[in-house]
Amino acid sequence: MSRFDEREPEAAELVRPYVITKGRGLPDEEQLSLVTLVTASADHHQRPTRLSPEEQSMLDLCTAGYLSVAEVAGHTRLPIGVVRILLSALTEGGYLITRPPVQRAALADRDILEEVLNGLRAKFG
Repeated sequence: MSRFDEREPEAAELVRPYVITKGRGLPDEEQLSLVTLVTASADHHQRPTRLSPEEQSMLDLCTAGYLSVAEVAGHTRLPIGVVRILLSALTEGGYLITRPPVQRAALADRDILEEVLNGLRAKFG
């Protein structure tokens, strides 16, 4: 095996993400963060054949319901940057719907919880 053959897999690993993303850049973190939820749009069945195999795979994953960007990356085993770029392109094409994650609920007031606890103790002993 020549030295060129030994370096070829490294070069392939570097070029492949660029080829998959067609040279597009990363979207803004606010637009598509790791916890952004994505799902297929209602008319996802009318997809053209020009989608790459990776894009079609992501679209198939998202037809089951909402998944986070991180979950899509885990299922596809692609780098998170590549996944964010492809999901952004699918969203811009109208194939995916994104929504921010649900906000955390406000913490309950401690005084109210103590009143409930006291009421339960008084009623049930």
